[in-house]
Amino acid sequence: MIEKAIIMGAAGRDFHNFNVYFRDNPRYRVICFTAAQIPDIEGRLYPPELAGDLYPKGIPIYPEEKLAGLIRKHKVDLVVFSYSDVTHEDVMHKASIVMAEGADFTMIGAAYTMLKSNRPVVSVCAVRTGCGKSQTSRKVCEILQRKGKNVVTVRHPMPYGDLRLQEVQRFSEYSDFEKHRCTIEEREEYEPLVEQGIVVYSGIDYEKILKAAEKEADIIVWDGGNNDTPFYAPAVHIVLFDPHRAGHELLYYPGETNMIMADIAIINKVDTAPEEGVRQVMKNIKIHAPEAEIVLAESPVLVKRPEMIRDKKVLVVEDGPTLTHGEMKFGAGYIAAKMHKASKIVDPRPYAVGTIKDTFKKYPHIDSVLPAMGYNPEQIHDLERTIDKAECDLVIFATPIHLRRILDIKKPALRVRYEYRDHGFPTLEEALIGQLNIMMRLP
Repeated sequence: MIEKAIIMGAAGRDFHNFNVYFRDNPRYRVICFTAAQIPDIEGRLYPPELAGDLYPKGIPIYPEEKLAGLIRKHKVDLVVFSYSDVTHEDVMHKASIVMAEGADFTMIGAAYTMLKSNRPVVSVCAVRTGCGKSQTSRKVCEILQRKGKNVVTVRHPMPYGDLRLQEVQRFSEYSDFEKHRCTIEEREEYEPLVEQGIVVYSGIDYEKILKAAEKEADIIVWDGGNNDTPFYAPAVHIVLFDPHRAGHELLYYPGETNMIMADIAIINKVDTAPEEGVRQVMKNIKIHAPEAEIVLAESPVLVKRPEMIRDKKVLVVEDGPTLTHGEMKFGAGYIAAKMHKASKIVDPRPYAVGTIKDTFKKYPHIDSVLPAMGYNPEQIHDLERTIDKAECDLVIFATPIHLRRILDIKKPALRVRYEYRDHGFPTLEEALIGQLNIMMRLP
């Protein structure tokens, strides 16, 4: 008996689960994907070139809002939940809708979808988006490079464009960002690593990506997205925690899974988070991941010309996903503005236009900072217009890339950066090398 299935996703984990489990499996017929979280990723087709012989016409992608009707229309047997950074409560609300329509609801086990590599893999994941994975991945790469290892990073997928062109993507220089028509969100993840001299792979087919990366790497660093689990089986699994959101490590899918699987648990941002939050996170790790080695870390805010901020009216632009489904109200830019005595942090909402205005409506917890949304050219243009309209003396950018390379902005601007820094002992290097040296005999 062939079971009809729908895969619920957000242009990432859903495609991987399909490729690993469903693509060539005659037991199932995938009717469609549904899409959430990311703007304008529905209405596309998972193309026949990637879908395999069982799907000569490809597989349609619909908005998640149509899920119940799709189950009824196609008499679907199974719905597979395949995206991340969702509360446990929300997951079960979605399960209730599915089961009320008569279908089974399932999540594929994390380990089942992890591909095995012939190279050691160090995975950097988190319990929520915005915990500090990016700077930690860069630090891990730096540590391994100093040990004389050739490091290649594989990034969690962000295929928001033409899927046929994104099966395997390799980034090693700035021209590659233009070649692959990267969004702001993609460049934020890839660019700092390329600046560091690290080759980055991403795309859709992570088995093919793995084979390509293995040809170049002594060690592969899995650079996770959201709070998703790794696509590759790790030798060492590093998990980031955010004490500004203490307790979230127990409340979000699949972040709690990451916590339980952690070999190294990094409590980040201890330099700015309340002490009670740090204590709560540490307690939860010790209860639910007692074998994990705990490392404390800071995420220092770096400003080259802090005098530009003092007594100025500033518009703060922060990392988009951290604010939106990451549910943070502010980030490093806001902290820098406060630290260096801005006279006012300008409310961006009165100046928001188009899709940026829609973003504020969808995420009402964001009020004093502007999310750097740029999933498509229209949204990038709306972000430019919003910044140009804002009545401010200075724009503070606190995104992982220099947005002036992408945006045409006529106002004075200052970039704020944030990096990984150890806070006491053990250091990340001690913990990482301690877990790798037996297998690899690192010096």
